This record gives sequence, C-alpha cells and structure tokens, in this order.
Amino acid sequence: MDNEGYPVTLFAQVYYFENLLRAYRQAARGKRSRPDIIRFDYQLEWQLLRLRDQLRAGTYRPGPYRSFAITDPKPRRISAAPFADRVVHHAVVNVIEPLFERRFIKDSYANRITKGIHAALDRCTFFARRYRYALRCDIVQFFPSVDHLVLKRLLWPVVRDPQVMALCEQIIDGGAHELTDQYTLVTFPQDRYGAEAYRARGLPIGNQTSQFWANCYLNPLDHLVSDQLACPAYLRYVDDFLLFSDDKAQLHTWKKAIITHLGAKLRLVLHEPEAAVIPCETGIPFLGFRVYPDHRRLRRRNGVAFARRLRDMADGFAAGELIGEQITPRVQGWVAHVAHANTWGLRRSLLAAVTFTQHSERTPILSPSPSAEGV
Repeated sequence: MDNEGYPVTLFAQVYYFENLLRAYRQAARGKRSRPDIIRFDYQLEWQLLRLRDQLRAGTYRPGPYRSFAITDPKPRRISAAPFADRVVHHAVVNVIEPLFERRFIKDSYANRITKGIHAALDRCTFFARRYRYALRCDIVQFFPSVDHLVLKRLLWPVVRDPQVMALCEQIIDGGAHELTDQYTLVTFPQDRYGAEAYRARGLPIGNQTSQFWANCYLNPLDHLVSDQLACPAYLRYVDDFLLFSDDKAQLHTWKKAIITHLGAKLRLVLHEPEAAVIPCETGIPFLGFRVYPDHRRLRRRNGVAFARRLRDMADGFAAGELIGEQITPRVQGWVAHVAHANTWGLRRSLLAAVTFTQHSERTPILSPSPSAEGV
C-alpha cells in the first residue's frame, strides 16, 4: 500500500475492496432481481471480503458454468459463470483494461467506454460517404476458435504481473471445454506435428473477460490493417470488421493479407464466402443493419425476430408469467436501438399489431415516440 492506503501492485489492485465493490455493481447492473444475485446481495460485505481473502491467499477457484442455448439472432451457446466469479471477472478487467486501452486503435468499438454498436454504425456511415467500396469480413466460429496459448502470449507482455497473469490463466482455463462442440477442427500450414490443432481453445460467451479478451486477441489484426496495410478507413466490432477504399483491387489484396495473418498468427479463419467487396451505395450489412451513405435500414430478420419475441411476451403476460415492469424495458430497449435507422413505420406497425391482455383487461403496448425518429 502507498501512503494513502491504495495498493501499489497490480494484483493488490484486483482484490482491493473498493475494486471488488465496483465489480459487484457492474456485474449486478440490471439483474438485481435474479435469485443468485439476491443471495449474494443479502451478505454483500461478507461475500466481498471472502473473495478478497481468497484472491489474496491464492485459494480462489472458479466454479462450474451453467450453459444454455439461444437462437436469436443465431444459434449460440451461452455459458454463465457463478455470480461470484462474474464479480472477479469485472475486477480483473477493471485493473488490466487501462493497460490495453492505450494499445487499442480508436476504431475498435466493442466493449469500450464511449464506443459501442451505435458509435460503430455512425463510423460506418462516415466511411460509406467517403469511399466507393467496402470489404465486409467476419471470422468463422470466433469465440470457440480462440487459442488459449496464443491468448496468454498476447496478455503476458502487457500484464507482466505473475499473480494477475495466473488469475487470468485460471479464468481462461476454466472455460476450456465450454464451446468444444461449437468448434470445427482446423489445421494450418505451420502445424508441424498436428498437436497444435488440439490445444485448449474457446472463450465462453457471456463472460466480461471473454468480451474484453476478444479485443486483446484481435488487436494484432487491427494494427496489421491500420499500420502495415495502411488502410485509411477500417473499423471493427468484435469479429465483424470493415475496410473501405475507392480501389476494388486494393481491397482484394488486403483480404489475402488478412487471411494469411489470421491463420499464421491467430489460428483463425476468415468467413471467405461472406467476405465480399461491395459498393457502398448498395448498402453495407453491418451489426444487424444495412448501412447506406445517406440512411440505414434494419435487416428484415431482426424485425421478424422482435415480432416473435413481442408475441411471446404477450403470451407470457396473458398467462401471468410476466408483468408490465418486465416487458416495458425490453420493448423500450429495442425501440431505442432500432431508432438509429429509418424504422418509424416498422416500429409503429409492429407495436400496434400486439395487444397485451390479462385478467380480461387490455393493456396497449408502448408506442414509439415521434421524438425517437432516429437517423
């Protein structure tokens, strides 16, 4: 500790009580009604002190994951760590994120303060107005494909604290088998003995650490495109990324370099059938929207998915399984999200099509406000 009682080592900053309290608030945000969080909250100080003592003594061990499948917007397996572990995940990220933040490029938008989906969409519009063509890319089975050894080698030169690194490795190793059935075995030209293909891999979707480490893992790709390839217009959100240029041939050349780099350095595979060079004026599919130079549209499947969710919520309300306080934030969140595109007519028609009825009373669903017209 320094003269003011603040921890001076990186590891001590992780288990510092104020950091654990902050991590608890982050992990519990918007979820306070869940039974596991209610139980943790009932003995909050004791729970945080217990975590502090376990971390400090080196006796902390992550618990087993609880897994479930979702199908919207696409089939995925979500692995939920015990709530105490989620607090630790946030505590770790709080401490090491500033070390990496200064190394990230400005046009990486996922899970960063002042960034996010809507900022990425705005940046996409900015580039679409200035360049004729875009190369749209994504990575095959990204989270299941993350190689643990490669990730650890990327973390160590920045973290450089053996105890913090050991804790990171505990968290990484704890998710080694969560996405095994989601991964299709791939070998690469540099694999000499074949054993490389069978190394531990996969970051459980749902962990705060997984979202953060996705940026760490793809940071070398960002610098390849921005620094070595000197692409003047590039942005990335998790494993979806775009390159812009007025020269189609240049984009195809960059695509080949990206494929080589992903395989040789990160053991990842570009989704080549989808990695097409498209004119910006025809619209760029990105993050659930189609982005044009002068407007945006919501992709049809997203509207269809919300219509289905809305009907399911109405059925749950009629059966007494959901209450208005649970439904309203979900509807308002979707309305606020899609208001970033030209969706006024869509919002009005979808919300007007469903009436919430319970106990012979008819309760109209929230209607979109003209003030939320969007872009």
